[in-house]
Amino acid sequence: MNNQQIIINARLIGESQLQTIFIGNQEQIIDILPSHESSKIKSENILDLQGDWLSLGGVDLQINGALGLAFPDLEIQDFAKLDAICNFLWNQGIDGFCPTIVTTSIAKIQRSLTVLEEFIRHQSAGAATANILGVHLEGPFLNQEKRGAHPQQYLLDLTLDNLKKVIGKYQSIIKIITLAPELDPTFETIDYLKSQNIIISLGHSLATATQAAQAFDQGASMVTHAFNAMPSLHHRQPGLLGAAINNPQVFCGLIADGNHVCPTMMQILLKASDGDRGIFLVSDALSPIGLPDGVYPWDERTITVTNGTARLDNETLAGTTLPLLVGVQNLVKWGICKPETAIAMATNSPRKAIAMSETILGKKAHLLRWSWNKKKSNLSWSRICSS
Repeated sequence: MNNQQIIINARLIGESQLQTIFIGNQEQIIDILPSHESSKIKSENILDLQGDWLSLGGVDLQINGALGLAFPDLEIQDFAKLDAICNFLWNQGIDGFCPTIVTTSIAKIQRSLTVLEEFIRHQSAGAATANILGVHLEGPFLNQEKRGAHPQQYLLDLTLDNLKKVIGKYQSIIKIITLAPELDPTFETIDYLKSQNIIISLGHSLATATQAAQAFDQGASMVTHAFNAMPSLHHRQPGLLGAAINNPQVFCGLIADGNHVCPTMMQILLKASDGDRGIFLVSDALSPIGLPDGVYPWDERTITVTNGTARLDNETLAGTTLPLLVGVQNLVKWGICKPETAIAMATNSPRKAIAMSETILGKKAHLLRWSWNKKKSNLSWSRICSS
């Protein structure tokens, strides 16, 4: 046991006492004990976290590209670029992500799915890189009045026939699909997606609270970027978001860059949701993430990135280029929630949303250490891996 790697005095999400983490020969976390039960254990390889938080890396369920490559533009020769993106995201504290394909032609969607299917097949589980967890299709079944930056010419009616044409043979790699439920009053498309084990997220929608509640009852379990591309909360018309907040089984994605949603509304959302229950952070980052501010191509248009915020020429908000964990730091810096809650919203909560285990026990010891400077309201993180 003298050579066993041990992390002591670690603060884990949901635990009131400091913990000791034991790492086995295969870099796997083999045991966790309260620190007072393991204080006499000796080892030549001890890391003392001195009360800092320890978590799994982040999971980003909505990211549209990186390093200049948009996921709807994937070509078979882009494997090296995808590798570079996975490594870049790993260095940004991300363990896994869902490449998001926004509304475009069926041909382009399926070309990208072909590339991602092949890439996923060759992923190395447990490697020190961000893994693709499945694809997020954000469209093309969106309400045109809430399409945002999605091109209108590629929007499709939400019918079972259209849905099957878009999905094609790629059911196994599609993890999430965002759709507007009011486009299919029969809900047969939701029934079909549920039968294929694809998570249904409601978004870019004008659904009433009643329509949204019916969709949740039918099997939808998520909301795409809460507040954005949907009616505002209203005291007589709570809408899609009101129905989601009122349903403890529904998870809501949130962009915490300060531009997509006002910090005050983030605070209201968290209070209405009993803290972090059901709320997870997404980056919604566009392809220029990892690149400097500037003007970049985006489908047949261009976007201008200023201070990490991307807009079309008509000033429509298109997305961000800020990494997921910046959202965690923002929530704490703005005083919206405690560090533990903010960390969970980027690590545990998105895992729960896709029925992925959020415990560190049994996982590779590829972890994040979070240090909190209360005086400066500064939360910083670093990646720690067993050697």
